[in-house]
Order: sequence, then C-alpha cells, then structure tokens
Amino acid sequence: MFSGLSVLVVEDVVDGGDAVVVTARTRDVAVPCPVCRTPTAKVHGYHHRTVTDVPVDGRPVLVHLRVRRLACPALGCRRQTFREQIPGLLERHQRRTVRLARQISQVARELCGRAAQRLASLLAMPVSRSTALRRLRRLPLPQQVIPRVIGVDDFALRRRHRYATIITDAETGRRVAVLPDRERATLESWLREHSGVEVVCRDGSATYAEAIRRALPDAVQVSDRWHLWRNLCDKVQLEVRAHAGCRATINPARPGGVHEQTTRERWNKVHDLLGQGVGLLDCARRLGVALNTVKRYARMPEPQALRIAPNYRPTLVDPYRDHLRARRAAEPAVAVTHLLEEIRELGYTGSANLLVRYLNQGRAEGDRPVTTARHVGRLLLTDPENLRPKELTLLEKITAACPEMTALADLVRGFAALLKPAESNDAKLTAWITAARAVGLPHLHSFTNGLEIDRPAVNAGLTLPYHNGRTEGVNTRTKRIMRQMHGRAGFDLLRHRILLP
Repeated sequence: MFSGLSVLVVEDVVDGGDAVVVTARTRDVAVPCPVCRTPTAKVHGYHHRTVTDVPVDGRPVLVHLRVRRLACPALGCRRQTFREQIPGLLERHQRRTVRLARQISQVARELCGRAAQRLASLLAMPVSRSTALRRLRRLPLPQQVIPRVIGVDDFALRRRHRYATIITDAETGRRVAVLPDRERATLESWLREHSGVEVVCRDGSATYAEAIRRALPDAVQVSDRWHLWRNLCDKVQLEVRAHAGCRATINPARPGGVHEQTTRERWNKVHDLLGQGVGLLDCARRLGVALNTVKRYARMPEPQALRIAPNYRPTLVDPYRDHLRARRAAEPAVAVTHLLEEIRELGYTGSANLLVRYLNQGRAEGDRPVTTARHVGRLLLTDPENLRPKELTLLEKITAACPEMTALADLVRGFAALLKPAESNDAKLTAWITAARAVGLPHLHSFTNGLEIDRPAVNAGLTLPYHNGRTEGVNTRTKRIMRQMHGRAGFDLLRHRILLP
C-alpha cells in the first residue's frame, strides 16, 4: 500500500478519519555531503516535515517525516552541517511527494487551471488553480530538434485581431515552435536561427512565402494541396452563381417523389394484410419493418396524408407570384435583377435578397423547386463515384445547360486528378491552366493567375508527398486548448501547453 515510501522506515499508520496519517523516518545510513561528497552518518540534530503522498482509499495520505541534520567530518568543508535529502521521494522545500506532484502535473497538463482544481479535489488531491498552473509550467519541454521538413501555419489568438504562428514537423506532427505573431520578420528571424530545414509546407500566404524565401533561399516551398482545392471550390461556387440563368432552365421533379411512391406501396401492403385479419406484429415481421412503422401506416386513412408539404410564411413577394411565374415560363433565363425592377414598378417594397430566397425555394413555380447554387456546386465538386444515380442524372442536365458549365465540370475533374502527387503533374498543370484560360470563366481565370504567381510551390505540392495536414491537426488541438483556458491565460502558458508532448 505504501510502496512509494519504501526508502523510509514507517513507524506507525493511523486512521485520521478524513486522511491517513503515516509516521516515518529516514534510514540510519551514511549520506554524502552535498559539497565535498564525503559520506557521513554523524547526527547533529533532527527536523520534522509534513508532506502529502498519493491518496489511499479515496483519502489523502499525510506523512509526518523525521529527517536528520548531519555533520560533515571533512576538515575545511564550507558545509559543516546539512539536512539530508531523499532523492526520488521529496524535493527541497516541497510539501508533496514527487509522485503526487507528477500526478497533479498530468491533470493540469490536460485540463489547465480551474478544471484541474475540480478534478484533483474529486481524486483526493486538493490543489488550488494557481498551484495547478505552477505545476504545469514546471513540466519540462522536449528537447528541440529542428526537422528536415517543417509545416508552417497560423491560428487565431483573437479572431480578426491577433494571430500566432505554429511550426511543426510535417512528417511526424511534432510541435517545434510557436511564434507570437504571423509577421514576416518574426518567421524570418526564427528560420535564420534554426538551420537544417530543407522543405517548408505552407498555405498560400504571401507573407510566409517571402519570409521563407529571404531566410532559406535554397529550401523547397510546398503549397498545401487542401488549400489549393479549397480555393478552387470557392471559385467554382462563384461561377455557378454567375450562371444562374442557365441553371434556371433545369427544374427537376420534387426529390420526395421516389419516397412518396415507396410510401404508397407500403401503405397498400399494410392495409391489405390488416384487411385479411393479420395482426400488427405479424404484419411487421412479414414486411420486414418496425412495429411502430406499421402502427403509423395503419392509423393513416390515405397514403397522401404521409406527405409533408413545405410550410412557408407569407412574404412581400406573394402578391407578385403570378407575374414571376409567367415571366420565368416565357423566358427561363431571365435575370433576377430584371424581375426585381419589374415587380418594383408594380409596387414591391421588399429587398433583393428576399426575392432571391423566394425563387431559390421554388415558390414561384409551385411544386417544382429550383436547384440551388450550393447544391450544384456540391455536385460538381464531389467525386462522381460517390454520387447516387439520380444525382448523376441531375448533374448531366446541369452541365449540359451551357458550354461554360460543361467546361467547368471537366476542369474540376481534371484538377482533382492532379491532387494525387506524381512527377508529371507539373506539366499536366500547365495544360490545365491553358485549358481553363481558353474558356469564358472569369473567376476561374483569377484562380489560374494565383497558381502562376506561386507556381514553384504549387508544382512542389503536386509532385512531392509532403503536405500541411498534420499542422492543421495541431491547430485543431490548439483550439481545444484555448477553449479550456477561455482566453484568460497569457501567450507563454498557451505556448507551453502546445509544445508539451
């Protein structure tokens, strides 16, 4: 039970109610002088210490310890007497054993201040939040070894106001350093002080790119592939919105049609069995559905009652619904701005956003909703192998609406194929940029211009296996740490917690 106190002589153990009290003393053995290292067992006097050990049976353990003050026998030693220490069990001036302090440090490492205080109290290791933070700060940081491949990214200390920079080992995810800001000079200074970096993974930040170029002109900069794909997704979404007129000609049937047909067939089967005198439980077994489902179908007099129709609130656009329906039927690609001007002449006083939402919800066409730009963007940016048959059919109709949408779908698939690193991807990227600039897609042209500006890093990102994914994972862990600390701790404590292994 008290194996951690085996270096002592335990003289008595008393049940003190709220705590277990242990009386112990040090062993009568020779101890080397801390100055001249001369062994001695000559006792000059005794001192008593009260320390806390790890809890037993959910109660704290108090150790009343008697230690010796020894006299050094060496002539000329500047330490005539000294108090003996107990390495591995106690440290100088401490009121807790080493193993208890280690447990408190690990709790504080995971939970920080107040949360560590609450959990430690439940574990019979009561500490204050300040003590928990002190134990956390005393945890040693791992020895800093600069890796060959690093990842650089920023994270928000206070969103839109203050940011910091984190540097990791891009191959293992180990945290290397945390810088107090994301300025060029700060990163450049750190890179100059730590040599040995050969490859740097980053996002599209021009500030980081310039700092790396100045400090490490021979290092290879790798643009992260996830950020390249994200930038393409944003431009594709803008292109889809710009071709709203072409998309307006595609009005697929209500997505619930297949579900309604299945519901009607199941309703008929349930009522046929019930009409033959089959019980509800037996009916559920025969049809392979839940009993509650059979009960719900049995209560419905007609299958149409199972259909849930959208319930819209009245809006300022409702009086002009017939005009909008007639105009869109006569000219499917009519611009929303033209419709807004027309109904304003008729007395409409609402906003343009209200009209856009009204049209996107399909309320002008009644039961035939219009496919939204977000839905179309998702179809274009999803791997065709992961789409359902009806989604593939809808995507084919949308891409066939105009030549630009057809070209956009082909370009998205072509760029997605480049995201798997290969040696020939740099030449394929050149061909892809040429094809993208030959089509009338202005938002995609700006994306290609950005690729050309950072072309060496983009080529490295598409040909080398390195990426910034592990750095993004460290950023996610950093957000959890910041939520635990609620923004009340300083940057030094945040840096310490991030760098702890």
